[in-house]
Amino acid sequence: MISVAFVTLGCPKNEVDSAAMRALVAGSRYELCADTRDADVIVVNTCSFIATAAEASVETILDLAQDRGDLPTARKNKGDRRFPSPLILVTGCLVNRYGEGELEAELPEVSAFVPIEGESDLLRVIEALTGEPAGAPEAGNEHPAASAFGQAGAPSAYLMIADGCDRTCSYCTIPAIRGPYRSRTPDELLAEARQLVAGGARELVLIAQDTTAYGHDLPDRPTLAALVAQLCEETDLAWLRLMYLQPEGVTDELIEAIATHPQVVRSLEMPLQHCASRLLRAMQRAGGRAQFTALIARLRARLPDLALRTTLITGFPGEREEDFAELLDFVRETGFDYVGVFPFSPEDETAAAALEDQVDEETRLARAQTLRDAADEIGWERAAAHVGQTIEVLVEGFDPEEGRWQGRAPFQAPDIDGVVWIDPGAPGALKPQPGAIMKVTIQDTLLYDLEGVTRHEKETA
Repeated sequence: MISVAFVTLGCPKNEVDSAAMRALVAGSRYELCADTRDADVIVVNTCSFIATAAEASVETILDLAQDRGDLPTARKNKGDRRFPSPLILVTGCLVNRYGEGELEAELPEVSAFVPIEGESDLLRVIEALTGEPAGAPEAGNEHPAASAFGQAGAPSAYLMIADGCDRTCSYCTIPAIRGPYRSRTPDELLAEARQLVAGGARELVLIAQDTTAYGHDLPDRPTLAALVAQLCEETDLAWLRLMYLQPEGVTDELIEAIATHPQVVRSLEMPLQHCASRLLRAMQRAGGRAQFTALIARLRARLPDLALRTTLITGFPGEREEDFAELLDFVRETGFDYVGVFPFSPEDETAAAALEDQVDEETRLARAQTLRDAADEIGWERAAAHVGQTIEVLVEGFDPEEGRWQGRAPFQAPDIDGVVWIDPGAPGALKPQPGAIMKVTIQDTLLYDLEGVTRHEKETA
């Protein structure tokens, strides 16, 4: 049996794509493998949003090739076939951005390059490379049931509602890599959501390059607000999380849908990128400080205890000292819970790379660090404000290295916003269970991470 391992780099959209490919393998005669050193085929799903991400993808590929070279000559013996070393397949954004021809010349260690639009043909590619037909699982070798996106059984699952992007942000490579915006239909998403929930998911995280653009390309033009209502009213999900909300798409209809459905966690991500209108116009984006301040005030008025995450760019071409000072003041005034800060990266073939008044790299990096420090100071204070509170926590599992359970509060997005560490409570305290949503009393914080204990059974009655 051919064994296949996956290495996923980049954003949650890549996690979803990898899950879809894992599901293909799970439905074949091939075997899913957790350890790349035990695999016959390694699929590397790459990121290349910015140059540093592309460099990290290449470095990962070369490291895997080095590991492959260090393996024994006859690593495995499967019947009459020998697999002296695993084959490396590269998929994802790196392939779409640079093309198979260029990559083949630069990375001869790779056996095949598969573009994003060809990932559904992964089994055919593996068949061609190994000579082993994918077929259907042999009797007794069936894999556990997997959803269409391969996330069944996890307490949290991504639901990608669209792919591609129609925006023209001057610094961004995503439209060239992922293509135009393509919404999935509400019926398709509802069926997928039900399957994920039936498989054990308590939380669904809605993602796309721009979730607020959802439905504009479909014949009946369904809205994100309508989709949110449908998912909350027609599934048994416990939490629904919204990511990648462009500020101009946060309508009163959407705010009301969030406010009237308690399943939607009071935690939103809006990538603002900057607050200076002049720079936002150069980025080919809308808005400015006054508009953003008004929107955030409207959100906080309708959604008490709302947690806000944003991303910001420093050192965009033409950013002056006064522009950066305004951005720093805006962050301090607004009090975001979480801020992702990125120094501008002049990406090839983007309009921003050719703009005049480029800011030197040293200044871009220094401003990014200053902004990170200011944002972290605020974020850590907001995290510390939870000490003494009893909050709901989605239990994700036990960490043997930490010797305690790990979970997330509603205001903590997967993988990026910290976690809640749950220590064994006093005698009689409820024991954490994976996938359970439990009451946890917060006792301490470590930066963005929280530490707490479960409540006594009588206290939760």
